[in-house]
Amino acid sequence: MANQNKNLVIILLILAMFTGMAVEISEGSTAVGVLLFLGSVFLLTRINFKDLGDLSLLKTSKTHLIVGIFIVLADLFYNFKNGGELGTLDVMTVFFGLSLVGTQLRNTDVVRVSRLGMYISSVFVVLYLIFYTIFAFLHIDFMHKFDHYLILLPTVWMIGLAGIPLEVIATETVRVGGVEEMTVVIGGPCSGLYSMFLLIGIVFGYSKIEKMDNKRTLKMLGFCIAIAYISNLFRVIILYLTAYFYGQEAMMTVHTHIGWILFAGVAALIMYFIDRQK
Repeated sequence: MANQNKNLVIILLILAMFTGMAVEISEGSTAVGVLLFLGSVFLLTRINFKDLGDLSLLKTSKTHLIVGIFIVLADLFYNFKNGGELGTLDVMTVFFGLSLVGTQLRNTDVVRVSRLGMYISSVFVVLYLIFYTIFAFLHIDFMHKFDHYLILLPTVWMIGLAGIPLEVIATETVRVGGVEEMTVVIGGPCSGLYSMFLLIGIVFGYSKIEKMDNKRTLKMLGFCIAIAYISNLFRVIILYLTAYFYGQEAMMTVHTHIGWILFAGVAALIMYFIDRQK
């Protein structure tokens, strides 16, 4: 049990550092992002999977290897050719490709870590395509309504209870007074869906590894979604308070770092709950 708990802690740290790397490279400090990536690679070598249950490996296949390499190169080439930066979807797509390649290597531990990474990244990519691409193609206005009714309005109401006035001026925008007047847009990553997708991927991957029954898996998914939603409300409230008391520059600094730090804490809580249910 001790080794298993140690492995879970390491896996959580890897996921948190990998998520932090994606955020830092795209929105914050590239140097910090590189350090987080190197740290996550080092931690991958510290995992001992002997007590993590049945981790049957994927059948060795040159097709899996070729497809994985193609996914990585195609995504990187597309972004390089179009002069764009790697976004969250790109990072998770590359992660999926690398995980697919990793399942075909000779090192058993690398193969097993890659299998977990493949579950997490594939779940994220599928959910992203559904909510951000397919819904947009079908003209389903889910994201704006979610941001407005389930994120913006509840957080503005809670901040109002503390006597801090915020003015809703658009579907996803509020005006904040305080030390300097500014507008804050609550949309895109601020919806908290990215973290929710990652957490769902963690639960799904862990359930496959531990061969959890469907009832327990659904229970954990519900718990995961609820905790992810509540933690994101807390994150948005922190951004409001930072903007109100310290200004826009401080808020942007907090915005860059707080998401992946909260993700690590929430992921740890979920994995602890899973472990207690055994």
